Amino acid sequence: MKKKLLTLALACTTAFTMLSGCGGAKMSDEERAKEVADLIDAIYVQERTDETDELCKKAKKAWDALSEKQKEMVEGENADPDYFGRDTGDASKDDPLNSDDIGENEILVVSFGTSFNDSRAEDISGVEKAIAAAYPDWSVRRAFTAQIIINHVQARDGEKIDNVDQALERAVANGVKNLVVQPTHLMHGAEYDELTAALENYADKFESVSIAEPLLGEVGSDATVINDDKKAVAEAVVDAAVKSAGFASLSDVEADGTAFVFMGHGTAHTAKVSYSQMATQMKTLGYDNVFIGTVEGEPEETACENIIEEVKKAGYKKVILRPLMVVAGDHANNDMAGDDDDSWKSMFNASGAFDSVDCQIEGLGRIDAVKALYVAHTAAAINGTGLSGAAATGAADLADGEYQAKFTTDSSMFHINEAYNNMGTLTVKGGVMTIHISLPSENIVNLYPGLAADAQKDGAQLLQPTKDEVTYDDGTTETVNGFDVPVPYLDKEFDLALVGTKGTWYDHKVVVASPAK
Repeated sequence: MKKKLLTLALACTTAFTMLSGCGGAKMSDEERAKEVADLIDAIYVQERTDETDELCKKAKKAWDALSEKQKEMVEGENADPDYFGRDTGDASKDDPLNSDDIGENEILVVSFGTSFNDSRAEDISGVEKAIAAAYPDWSVRRAFTAQIIINHVQARDGEKIDNVDQALERAVANGVKNLVVQPTHLMHGAEYDELTAALENYADKFESVSIAEPLLGEVGSDATVINDDKKAVAEAVVDAAVKSAGFASLSDVEADGTAFVFMGHGTAHTAKVSYSQMATQMKTLGYDNVFIGTVEGEPEETACENIIEEVKKAGYKKVILRPLMVVAGDHANNDMAGDDDDSWKSMFNASGAFDSVDCQIEGLGRIDAVKALYVAHTAAAINGTGLSGAAATGAADLADGEYQAKFTTDSSMFHINEAYNNMGTLTVKGGVMTIHISLPSENIVNLYPGLAADAQKDGAQLLQPTKDEVTYDDGTTETVNGFDVPVPYLDKEFDLALVGTKGTWYDHKVVVASPAK
């Protein structure tokens, strides 16, 4: 197969040179369209070769040379006009996280990937930024497992994203000692297995390597097995869906005669039971108008036609479709919400059983509670390997709840309001720690979990102030700025930058310590 693909790629390159070069025969519209289709098919492969970079360039150059009429004629085994022509957003808003200034500690966030630019920047990057904010002392880098997607983004937008081997080689070349890999995959499926196998080949290249849990945690033996991770995801995606639909609560959605159908990918792997477990979790939570389906129809009960019958039987007359996927990419836009006859939207409408079928094109990666769960999984992997922060107390050492904790900084100009005696409210939930601090005034307008230089980069997620009313010993009150600060660990310094009313950013070190109920 590899030899066949390489032969096809070289043939396409030769054809491009002969037919498009100086003195070459004039090509018909059909021939020019086929030339582009052949080049697209040559890079629509799951294996990177020495010719990949050049073929990506040739494919885009050939596409750009086509007339609008010729572009509509592009058709191949995997090629169509949408490959280059579909507008999926601004690729410049996305950061491929492939720079070489890594340091000794790296968190590699591994995703399947998507060629939909807006979704990549919001869903996948959303998870990456949340992990980076929680661990500012670690370098966060990205890898995709789908070479087909990597090639698509590179050819169309010129953005180069590392595959897993490239990312691991980059880590080795940069002298990384401690490597934590956080997959954004939903479950312990085929992609997770392949990632684990790839890491085994690099085990001796680092002082320590750890792979974190996927989003839904351990699989379990049958459809009845659920866990805290599945519960957290179920609550998060339903809450997000309810808000996006403009309802106050899920009970209001049900009273409206509306059902939510969450569409996952599906898999033939034994981990497919995870979808059945998510359905069990929804029922356990009392979410009777929530249904779980899969594009691939595996497990069988999650196939679209079976979900349609299930929703009909339950008596709901309105349906809202939403992806149960980290990223709202091709499956969400085409398989779920597309206009073709075989899309879920079309099939639900074709059943004639529903008054309305609407779609929410939103991935899990943009939901704050989901980001927090990934951060918690990363924290567990770091704490479990005895890496950075192992000498400090982590969220794993504290039960969920609220604590009073000491918050100290390296500057007398940056401190807790005197009414609170250097104390803030530390909240621990699902392995994630956040401390609320009230400052002396409104002069500090934003904080950033990291360095001042990074706070000023495009896309930096600044901490926004709350308005806190404090009461002093003499009975007077004042409104000051407060902040909810992510806490990566206790009893150890971490970076927290600030900007004041004059617009200048400053670096600071802070410590959160001595939590007490």
